[in-house]
Amino acid sequence: MEALLPVLQRHPGLSVLVCALMFRVAHRLLQNLSVPKAVAVDDFRSWKWRNLSVSMVHSLLTGTWAVTCVIIWPEMATNIHSFYTAPAYILICISSGYFVQDAGDIILTGHARGSWEFLIHHVLVLWCFLYSLYSHLYVAGAVVALFVEVNSVTLHLRLMLKLASQQSSPLYQINKFLNVFTYVVFRLSAQFYLTYYIVQNYSWMDKGGYFLVTMTLMNTMILIYFYRLLRADFFPRTRPRMAQNGTHNNNVKKFLTE
Repeated sequence: MEALLPVLQRHPGLSVLVCALMFRVAHRLLQNLSVPKAVAVDDFRSWKWRNLSVSMVHSLLTGTWAVTCVIIWPEMATNIHSFYTAPAYILICISSGYFVQDAGDIILTGHARGSWEFLIHHVLVLWCFLYSLYSHLYVAGAVVALFVEVNSVTLHLRLMLKLASQQSSPLYQINKFLNVFTYVVFRLSAQFYLTYYIVQNYSWMDKGGYFLVTMTLMNTMILIYFYRLLRADFFPRTRPRMAQNGTHNNNVKKFLTE
C-alpha cells in the first residue's frame, strides 16, 4: 500500500474514477445473481435491489476498513486534521469512487427525482472526501466518518428485506433492533464526535466553516432519518397493502424510503 500511495496522491481524481469503474464492474457482476420473486416482478424494486447490493459491498468493505484503521492507528480519532496513513488514503479513494458510481447509477437510470435525498448526501460526502484527497488534510476525519458504514450494513439489509416483502421474518425483527444500536453507536456517535471536534478546534482548522456547515447539514439529515426509522419499525401507521405489479410505483417508492 505504501508503494501505491504516491501514485494515488499524484492523480486523486483519476484514482477516484478508477475506483468508480471497479464498483460499476461489481454492479454488473451482481446482476447475475438471482433475486427474490417479490423483487423480480417490479422494475423499481429490481433496480433498487441491484443498487443496494453494490451499496452493501461498499459498506461491508469500508466500514470494516475504517474501524480497523482507527484500532491500529488510534491517532486518527484524536488528530483528524493532519494525521493519515496509506491505508486510510486508499480507503477514501475507494469510498469516493463508490459515491461517484452510485450517483451516476441514480441519475442515469432516471431515479434522480425519487432519490434526491441520496444525491444530496452523496454531494456532501464527495466534496469533503475530494478535498481530503487533494489537500491531504482531514483524511483521518473522513475515516472516522466512514464508521457510519457499519450501520449502513443493517440499513441496507433492512431495505432488502422490505424489497423481498420479508418484514415479518425473524431476520427483519432481529435486524431492526441491531439497526437502531448501530445507528446510535456508529452513525450518530461518529457524526456528533466530528462535529464536536470541529467546533472545539474551529479557530485554527483549515476550511473550518466549510466543514462545520457540511456537518450541520449531515446531522440534520441523519436525525430526520433516525426519526423515520423509529416511526416505521417501532410505531408503524396502518396503511393499505402495497401492490407489487408496478402499477403503484409512487406508493412503493415511499414505502421503501421509510
